[in-house]
Amino acid sequence: MTDRSTVRRDVPILLALTLGAATLPAWADDFAVSMALTCLMYVALASSWGLFCGTTRYLSLATSAFFGVGAYAGALTLDQLPWLAAIVLGAGVAAALAVAMGSAVLHLRGTYFAVLTFGMTELIRHAITFAEKQLAGTVGRVLTVVPERDTVYFTVLAVALAAVATSIAVRRSRLGLAMAGIGSDEQRAQTLGVDTRRVKVIGFAITAAFAGAMGAAMSVRWTYIEPATVFNPFIGFQTVLIALVGGAATLWGPLAAAIVFSILAEALRLQLPQVYMMVLGLLLILSVMYLPGGLASLRVGVPAAWRDGVAAWVRRLSGGANRAGGARGAQGADAAGAAKGASDA
Repeated sequence: MTDRSTVRRDVPILLALTLGAATLPAWADDFAVSMALTCLMYVALASSWGLFCGTTRYLSLATSAFFGVGAYAGALTLDQLPWLAAIVLGAGVAAALAVAMGSAVLHLRGTYFAVLTFGMTELIRHAITFAEKQLAGTVGRVLTVVPERDTVYFTVLAVALAAVATSIAVRRSRLGLAMAGIGSDEQRAQTLGVDTRRVKVIGFAITAAFAGAMGAAMSVRWTYIEPATVFNPFIGFQTVLIALVGGAATLWGPLAAAIVFSILAEALRLQLPQVYMMVLGLLLILSVMYLPGGLASLRVGVPAAWRDGVAAWVRRLSGGANRAGGARGAQGADAAGAAKGASDA
């Protein structure tokens, strides 16, 4: 399928989903809108995370850092700046942090990169906690200026739409091809003339910008924010989990997984939190073992392939059992013949 045909397929799907989500506040109650906000938040976070990490195969655990920085940037300036300016500021501060962080750690890969991004996230969280205690004498901020529910909802919807649209555009651009080359073989990409360091920093900053914008938009939902809330590691871990289960290297996988996980969260987390975490772990294990490409790699032929594999496994077991039975029968016959010969003698 050519790039033009995939764009013709993806753009109408995105517009239809956006139109459906835009009509939700007109007929849904507050609970449904709240659940939709959570869903849209993880759509933006997982889609932007997959754009960089799924393509380059760099496992970043810094999503909660960018989300928290954007939330604090928006909360501190919300009573001084217009609403959209606060969102843009949150995105800009998070992107600047990603440029600084990426310049320092993006030369690493694998476990080292993941551990360092998580460590820097915790460092930022504790640094902000210390600064608030020293400067303000308390921890946390009460938001006195809060936009209307529909304003917050449509802003979050716009950020999610921009994240998916950016993913569609970047994956078909030279930047997307360069990131795909880094994911396939970074040394070969360098040999072919790709400035891998610059490409990685740009991709990392794009991911951070959407996380920061979403943090600034979602901060007003709580009306009171503190580092333990907006820098919660669970936000980053669940973003990674959603992207991996949905298919981090795909476009629609993280979006579909975000919807499924949001429904599961509302259905299980409040009443049965242990069961919710068990379901998350089980889905991750099954995805890694049987669907390494995520739910997006599930096609019509996959269940048939699983069925054929199980049938072949059963045949091998039954064949082994038959051979073992035949061998035992032959040994028994030889032993009986030997005993009869001894008695005749």
